Amino acid sequence: MLPSSCDVVVVGAGNAAFCAALAAAESGVSVVVIERAPEAECGGNSRFTAGAFRCVYDGVEDLKALMPDLTEEEIRNTDFGTYTEDKFFDDMGRVTEYRTDPELCELLVTRSKETMRWMRAKGIRFAPIYGRQAFKVDGKFKFWGGLTVEAWGGGPGLVEGLTAAARKSGIAVAYEARAVSLISDDDGIKGVRIRHQGKTTNVAARCVILAAGGFQANAEWRTRYLGPGWDLAKIRGTRFNTGDGIRMALDIGAQPTGNWSGCHAVGWDRNAPEFGDLSVGDNFQKHSYPFSIMLNANGERFVDEGADFRNYTYAKYGRVILNQPGQFAWQIFDSKVLHLLRDEYRIKRVTKVKADTREELVGKLEDVNAEKALATIKTYNAAVKADVPFNPNIKDGRGTVGLPIPKSNWANIIDTPPFEAYAVTCGITFTFGGLKIDGAARVLDTDGQVIPGLYAAGELVGGLFYFNYPGGTGLMAGSVFGKIAGTSAGQRAKQMP
Repeated sequence: MLPSSCDVVVVGAGNAAFCAALAAAESGVSVVVIERAPEAECGGNSRFTAGAFRCVYDGVEDLKALMPDLTEEEIRNTDFGTYTEDKFFDDMGRVTEYRTDPELCELLVTRSKETMRWMRAKGIRFAPIYGRQAFKVDGKFKFWGGLTVEAWGGGPGLVEGLTAAARKSGIAVAYEARAVSLISDDDGIKGVRIRHQGKTTNVAARCVILAAGGFQANAEWRTRYLGPGWDLAKIRGTRFNTGDGIRMALDIGAQPTGNWSGCHAVGWDRNAPEFGDLSVGDNFQKHSYPFSIMLNANGERFVDEGADFRNYTYAKYGRVILNQPGQFAWQIFDSKVLHLLRDEYRIKRVTKVKADTREELVGKLEDVNAEKALATIKTYNAAVKADVPFNPNIKDGRGTVGLPIPKSNWANIIDTPPFEAYAVTCGITFTFGGLKIDGAARVLDTDGQVIPGLYAAGELVGGLFYFNYPGGTGLMAGSVFGKIAGTSAGQRAKQMP
């Protein structure tokens, strides 16, 4: 049952929300988490992720603090490298074209390490992302792209661990509880109006933390803000992230900010369902495209598949695929790179064709101009710089010469059967536009003033991401700003009469 009042209400039950709830509870105040979804579908987008966290680490000792069960053999056989604050800042600046909010970006980067250690102390377990961010070359794994750590059990394991930590801290969680509106007056937030299991009720609260995700599952808002055609995109995650948290805040004068026409969108199986399927999780994604060439319905390449490491391009290439004729593309591989394909290419529910000749393969590419596709493959093959060694762990410079759209790295001649192709469309993960917060995660109004008692964290915060996104930053930002929001709200609630 929902209480009639409590100190802090957290709206949402994903990674950012639970980090906020756990941090608020450290102040000794009463905390309630409300989750719109039924318990079987709880966890927001966090549950659909691979659980990857982009965090600062200055060497293997920092990683051992997060993953004490790392074995000596793993350490001996792995080049973990480092991921310094400077490198994180560089990546955030580069991929957002230096539009990222400086204050929020600095908090994200400089607090990433301490926040991960705090989560570890709360019982969240982490592991190296061997399966997706490291290839074995000359007998040794090497991590690339600044992304090394994932939650144990991926997104589902993360949500399970956070839920257990919340219950251990005495935090109540109410499912099928949809926040309808904020209760406020000139003095700030007074509570939340909630639709709980078919009945509407008010819960009085000293502070409210909004952590209910973006608006990606709202087709009308996608079309309004992202533009025409975005109603046709698939939704990678939960069907419940329809922008409720953002709307409620805007209704009481909160300031919108950030890249409202931008989003995190990836290559996603063409025949995946309209919304995420928890039985498949994130495995409809198809992220080994740097080792492929991608062809559209006209049989033409349309993007530099090897422009950068996957986790610096994947979140913007969904938009590029959506803009192709029919909103789809085919990823083409030959057998030389099949062993490098991520595990998501081996699931049962996959749109795949296989052939022993290139002629046979292009004939199987549904809705594609086969003649043009074959000609494109031949032209591409002739342009590959075959004298440059192929190395999947670095930007190897093995590119093409003379093509209107180059392939900058990892270019292999498509000549060794069997050949495989996978059909992809656009899958949207989360939207970039959201609410304006300050460094204490307090929501600001349209005059730039703090709305007393209102805080925000996670995907509904605007200003961090523009145009693109470094992989693993979403969960890290959710944790960092969730912890900040929870600490701020807990301290305020404790000091109030």
